[in-house]
Amino acid sequence: MRKLLISFRSAINRFNEAVGRGVAWLTTVLVLVIVYDVAARYLFNTSSAGIVELEWHLFSFIFLLGAAYALKHDRHVRVDVFYQNFSLRQKAWVNLVGTVLFLIPFCVVAIVAAWEFTKNSWMIQEGSPDPGGLPARYVVKAAIPIGLTLLLLQAVSLLIESLLTLTETTRSYD
Repeated sequence: MRKLLISFRSAINRFNEAVGRGVAWLTTVLVLVIVYDVAARYLFNTSSAGIVELEWHLFSFIFLLGAAYALKHDRHVRVDVFYQNFSLRQKAWVNLVGTVLFLIPFCVVAIVAAWEFTKNSWMIQEGSPDPGGLPARYVVKAAIPIGLTLLLLQAVSLLIESLLTLTETTRSYD
C-alpha cells in the first residue's frame, strides 16, 4: 500500500510540476503584453480593451493553473511564525489537519460551484461585453475548475506526504 501511495503522489507531483513549468512561461508572455500596452498607451496614446483583457486573462491562467505548483513547492501564503520552528512530525500534522479540514473541502465546494458557472459560460459561448474585447471569455472561466482540480490533486499529494512522514517518523521512534 505504501508503494502505491508513493507512486500516486509522485504521479501527481510530476503532473503539477509539468503544468507549473508550462504556466510559468505565461509570465514572460504577460510581461511582453504589458510592455506593449504601456508603450502603446504612453508613446502612441492608444489602448485596446482586448489587450487589457488579455493581461487579466493571462494573469488568471498564471494564478489559477499555478496554484498547485506553488503548493507543491511550499510557496503558498502561510504565517510561519510557529510553523518554521516545528519539527518534521509537527509540520506533517499541521499539513494533514489543514489539508483534510480546510484545503480539500474548499477545493471540492469551489469546483462544484465553478462547474455550473463555467458550463453556462461555455453554453452561451460567452465573450467580452466590451467593444474590442476578447471573444472567448469562457476559456478563461474554464481555468477555474481546472485550476481547482489541480490544487485538489496537489492537496491529495500533500495529504499522502504527511501520512508517509508521520508513519515513517513513527517507525523510526519504535
